[in-house]
Amino acid sequence: MLTTFLHHQWKGFWRSQNRGGTIAAQIFMGFAVLYLLAIALVIGFSFEKIIPMMLPGKDVMLVFNGLILYYFAVDFVARIQLQDLPTLSIVPYLHLNIPRSKLVSFLNVRAVFTAFNLFPLIIFLPFCATVVASTLGGLVSAMYCLAVISLALLNNYAALYVKRQTTTHAYLIFVVMGVVAAVALLEYMGVFSIAGLSDRLFRLIAATPVLAVMFPILAIGVFIAHARYLRSRLYAEELSAGTEKKVSTDLPFLGRFGEAGILAALEVKLIMRHKRPRSAVIMSLLFVFYGFLFYKEKLLATNSFGAMIFAATFMTGSAISIYGQFMFGWQGAHFDGLLANRLSTVNFIRAKFLIFTVSSTIITLLVSFYGFIDWKIVMIQLAAYLYNIGIGSVVVLYFATRNYKAIDLSKGAGFNYQGVGASQFVLILPYFLLPYLFYLPFSIAGLPYWGLAALGAAGLVCLLTRRFWIRFIVKQFEKQKYKIAAGFRETS
Repeated sequence: MLTTFLHHQWKGFWRSQNRGGTIAAQIFMGFAVLYLLAIALVIGFSFEKIIPMMLPGKDVMLVFNGLILYYFAVDFVARIQLQDLPTLSIVPYLHLNIPRSKLVSFLNVRAVFTAFNLFPLIIFLPFCATVVASTLGGLVSAMYCLAVISLALLNNYAALYVKRQTTTHAYLIFVVMGVVAAVALLEYMGVFSIAGLSDRLFRLIAATPVLAVMFPILAIGVFIAHARYLRSRLYAEELSAGTEKKVSTDLPFLGRFGEAGILAALEVKLIMRHKRPRSAVIMSLLFVFYGFLFYKEKLLATNSFGAMIFAATFMTGSAISIYGQFMFGWQGAHFDGLLANRLSTVNFIRAKFLIFTVSSTIITLLVSFYGFIDWKIVMIQLAAYLYNIGIGSVVVLYFATRNYKAIDLSKGAGFNYQGVGASQFVLILPYFLLPYLFYLPFSIAGLPYWGLAALGAAGLVCLLTRRFWIRFIVKQFEKQKYKIAAGFRETS
């Protein structure tokens, strides 16, 4: 039965009208994955030499033990964003004499074949088979291998389970993000160490190898939970429930802004119901941890805010830059209908500004926890926030009027370049360089705080004159809308 499903999907692929673009993308991604796997293979066989070079004086086994759980923690976050859900057109099979367990088994088996499961095996197993075996014995080496394989499968099905749950319970996105943020903050402040926990755990396994059995038990438990979740939803009624249920387009907060609020509420529902925009929003939330790479004590002590402005601009405006770069492509499937509708262009553009402002405000509140590190970070992020909702929104929407590529809403964002055009690449330069136009003159003069004030003031002035900028974008949109519509009609 599994081979039958694969055969059907193979036929569906070759009969697809877009197979040319899909094949090109798959070839490109294949070479990229092979390149990364080759690097992982080199790392796996060179661990014994790399560790002393990177961390001289450190015990090799201590570093290796500490790295295992740390790797899988990062791997889980990456899977949440990048790993695609295995799919199958279920409805045609539900009316046939095919057990639902077969359908679920196909989805579960197909989920195993992902590069995410290969990377940890290539990185860790060579070291386990050589250094661990020669140092701690063959039994311990086998238990290490069992633990690594089980953790890979545990992450695989846990990520899929969480992603499937978030399609029906959107609040779980924020729960997961909150847990990850708390762990990252505790790690950064030195209260908790994943590497330390990992080292202690694998030292216990080295002393008592039977303890490694807990990893496959956990993996099997998550596998069963994921399989039960899928099986409970393999009904035609369950699959069609969403189309029969009437959903209000009103959101209490957005409803206060009139027609623009209604349009913004509709776009929020578009985001929540479709894979690609939802993935873009989740990705923007994941980047709230970007500050741990750029907010350094040395830079804060010397008031060197230059590098930190980039991080603050990116984080507080991540939804604007990541989701907004494909504006108006998200409406590509029904863009002709929007043009034919008696829709106010002014309110249509106002709705975009409203979405940008609300999303940037929410993310700025989320990243305010960096203030526990140093109060200066709050000032940097506030200046970047004002820039994003003032100037950044205008820049993004201006370039959106030059975007002629529609977006397939059903596809995920991970390794998906459909809809990417020249406007996205050109947008990056002005969006992230303009803050330095206001900051650098004061920074060079030895007045970094005045530079932050100038950046924030420029964004505030643009925000207060938003009516002018809305009219400006409306004029650009009116000039380009037929070119945009023609571009959206083209299929790749």
